Amino acid sequence: MPLSEHEQRMLEQMERALYAEDPKFATALEGSGLRTYTRRRVYQAVAGIVVGIALLMTGVIIPNVLWVSVVGFLVMLGCTVLVVTGWRKAPKPGEQPVSGSAGGSAHGRGRQRRSMMTRIEERWQRRRDEQGQ
Repeated sequence: MPLSEHEQRMLEQMERALYAEDPKFATALEGSGLRTYTRRRVYQAVAGIVVGIALLMTGVIIPNVLWVSVVGFLVMLGCTVLVVTGWRKAPKPGEQPVSGSAGGSAHGRGRQRRSMMTRIEERWQRRRDEQGQ
């Protein structure tokens, strides 16, 4: 649920006060946000992919242990999904973290969806008009 305008202003005031009081502590907190979490998650998932490959190869090399290959493949598949979703969620360098602007980004996404739906509806109307003539 996005913050109201009043809550966003209060949060911004608290952030400014924190920077004014203890800038070193504020910058330390700033670095441990969503970007650090997603980076760590991507690294863990890549390590899981390596473990999955090792399990897959072990199951292929050792006879009568096909289930190890299946487990290795499933581990690789799950970790690949984690890498892709983590990579998409990670903010770009220089981008504002999702702290105070969460309401704005969700609002922007809603606008994009509406414009896409509007375009789809317009195309649908054009097709119906062309078929009717």
